[in-house]
Amino acid sequence: MSGQADATPDSTGPLRRLMRGRDPREGHRAATPLELLFDLTFVVAVSQAASQLHHALAEDHVGSGLAAYAAVFFAIWWAWMNFSWFASAYDTDDVPYRLLTLLQMAGVLVLASGVPAVFEDGDFTLVVAGYVVMRVAMVAQWLRAAIEHPEGRSGALHYAAGITVVQICWVARLWAPGAWAWTTFLVLVAAELAVPAWAEYRGHPTSWHPGHIAERYSLFTIIVLGEVILGSLAAVRSAVDDHGLSAPVLMIAIGGLLLVFALWWIYFTGNDAGLTTLRTALVWGYGHYVVFAALAAIGAGLEAALDAAEHHGHLSTRGAGLSVAVPVVIALLILGALHRATRTGAMGHALLVVAGALVVLALGFSAPALGIGGAVLGMGLAVAATLTANLFTVRHRAEGR
Repeated sequence: MSGQADATPDSTGPLRRLMRGRDPREGHRAATPLELLFDLTFVVAVSQAASQLHHALAEDHVGSGLAAYAAVFFAIWWAWMNFSWFASAYDTDDVPYRLLTLLQMAGVLVLASGVPAVFEDGDFTLVVAGYVVMRVAMVAQWLRAAIEHPEGRSGALHYAAGITVVQICWVARLWAPGAWAWTTFLVLVAAELAVPAWAEYRGHPTSWHPGHIAERYSLFTIIVLGEVILGSLAAVRSAVDDHGLSAPVLMIAIGGLLLVFALWWIYFTGNDAGLTTLRTALVWGYGHYVVFAALAAIGAGLEAALDAAEHHGHLSTRGAGLSVAVPVVIALLILGALHRATRTGAMGHALLVVAGALVVLALGFSAPALGIGGAVLGMGLAVAATLTANLFTVRHRAEGR
């Protein structure tokens, strides 16, 4: 956390204000309409990633589909996260800031249009092009902060330099031999993750607002869950239009809704995340890559389950069950870990979460015996039971004090 920061940027004219560090203790700091519009462009990218994952699962291309999904989702999440943290520290909401944000939004749409090529041919050209647009705009924002906020110049220049170097490497990676494609990808992911820690610790820390950051992540969680509902609803409607409402389709629909509602409740249980230190904030921020990716993948898994119920695609019944169970298990375990790390008070006992995750995983493996509809409905009930047990444990613990 940085020390003193200007609560309000100084005006230099009717269209521009000096980019000063926002006060991290500023009261009633909420997401701005521009941030909400920015998030909506990411809805397109998340939807594309989840849709392509669904197609890969339906064709039983599980390994390559998951690898492509993880890679694409990293680009989506990392660009969103970088903007959100920068905005928390330096949002001026003036004309230059809005125009650079618009440029980033255009980059998101370019990236989204390149997602199918990654899944089909492993071609990252268009994704990298969109990523370049977003990162160039981000570098421009950091350079502006370095010029107009002398106290934070060191940290801003560290960010600008780190982003630029890594971005050049992403472009160069397009010519990497196929055998080195994923090795270089993982190296550059590690480099991306290292830039904020390097800039915050070696330069002047940015004045990000803990409450604002927690709210931004919460809002994006709702957006991702909304995409799960939208994609699942479209798949259910297609199944009903083709063959009428069957028992397996109904059970998948009910189970999917239970999963979304219970996971939403688990996420928003307890107090606000205690982002009191940079280390805790980085754990919270980085951990959400897994949370967001897992939640979006649940939607793809539910669509694959509906395909299996209607005997479409090439994925086995057990594979369809696991395509729902695995992301649910990951979301449960990571949410439990993040609640504990940030001391929200939402965790009744870690063993309850682990037990719930094991039951969900067992139901995924048991899909051939239970039927895909019964397995998904059971998963929804298991996560709801995990939530209920945690709520009673937390309440009992609070009453015992």
